[in-house]
Amino acid sequence: MIFKKKKSIPKILYIFFVLLSLNIFFFSTDKIFAKSFDIENIEISRPFETNFDKNQVINEGFERAFFELISLIVSSSDRSKIDNIKLNELKGMIESFSIQEEKFIKEIYYVNLGVSFNKKKIYKYLEERNIFPSVPNRKKFLFIPIIIDENKKDLLIFDKNEIFKNWNINAEKTHLIEYLLPTEDLEDLDQIKKNYEIIEQYDFNEIISKYNLDDSIISLIFKDRVGLRVMSRITYNNNIVIKNESFPSKDLNDKNQVNKLIEELKLVYEDHWKKINQINTSLKLLLNIKISNKNSEFLSDFEKNLNNLDLINYFFITKFDKDYTYYQLIFNGTPSTFLETMEEKDYNFNTQNKIWSLK
Repeated sequence: MIFKKKKSIPKILYIFFVLLSLNIFFFSTDKIFAKSFDIENIEISRPFETNFDKNQVINEGFERAFFELISLIVSSSDRSKIDNIKLNELKGMIESFSIQEEKFIKEIYYVNLGVSFNKKKIYKYLEERNIFPSVPNRKKFLFIPIIIDENKKDLLIFDKNEIFKNWNINAEKTHLIEYLLPTEDLEDLDQIKKNYEIIEQYDFNEIISKYNLDDSIISLIFKDRVGLRVMSRITYNNNIVIKNESFPSKDLNDKNQVNKLIEELKLVYEDHWKKINQINTSLKLLLNIKISNKNSEFLSDFEKNLNNLDLINYFFITKFDKDYTYYQLIFNGTPSTFLETMEEKDYNFNTQNKIWSLK
């Protein structure tokens, strides 16, 4: 009897750890396939006529959702490579869709769709076309546009500046950057005017420091008889990038021309932001990692974080025992980038062995 009792304890513990690991495994598998791009609020309307076909409306919604996603993750220069897509190919990248609302009003059919696209399939589709996508990170920047009339040796800011007044009127759904405009402050205006002669070298720190934002875009719009030159000073994560763009002459008192310039400048900033967040899907780093089984909640949180990282191509459990769960993952980047990315989430790894482990 004593002999049997001694043998049953490790057996019970073994069964416990196997069940625990199985639970973790199934949790992981579920999360792997849940990784998707979700596009919401695709609104379509169509007259309810004799030849009305609801499937055609839904298919149109799929196409709109796809191109909205492309606008979010692909730069403007690469979007021309995806002028059209076959419906069957598009549907093959959809994980699920939902009809969030549908109604008939005066013989018009209205529908609101939500569509989820498989990230891995989207990335593969883009990679086949030599397009590197970007992580669709939304970001807020302090934005200060200043018109400099070189003919009159004068500058315009705040309510005297039509670009300032109209910048945030038309917000696009597919734009990732949110712009915070400064309040009208006479002290700021005086400070800028004092630095007119060195405006291109002026750092604007005295003004920027008043706002609770570390990132900013200072747009200097030089106007002369020939055209417009725009020098943008973009500050992000303490890095400064200077971009110079030229535009044909525009009447900056004409609302249509002002809106056109705003649209063009926003495209420049969106493309730059996409470049900062670009994913090199051609880099596929294979990593093997082991995590202690002591804390199942910690394991679940780790998997959730992996699942939410766009640079993780995929991950799965290769094996488990009573002490560790072993993961294999593909990361779109270098080992140092992976370690930096995970360190931001408070994960530090021992990389001395072939299989990395959390410290």
